Amino acid sequence: MGEGTARVEVVYALPDRQRVVTLTIPEAGLTAQAAVERSGLLDEFPGLRDRPLVLGIYGAVCAPDRPLRDRDRVEIYRPLQVDPRVQRRERAAHTARKGRKR
Repeated sequence: MGEGTARVEVVYALPDRQRVVTLTIPEAGLTAQAAVERSGLLDEFPGLRDRPLVLGIYGAVCAPDRPLRDRDRVEIYRPLQVDPRVQRRERAAHTARKGRKR
């Protein structure tokens, strides 16, 4: 890696497939959105263009215009299929019903 450059990863995962793209970028100024666009993942997964992207850096949601630093990992998040709070309530109710049948 040359002077004035940084290395970042852009990742996207489906239940059955994961892609990690490593980019060498200018050290200053590249945003999370620009890294996603340079990664080629928007072409590889055309469905990503059908919705607003939710991006994060190491598990923390970030704005698309967030400037990147060396070794950042930009994550493209998928929409939740089920709200985790609703899912927990449903599991708890199911467990309670099973307990009463005994």
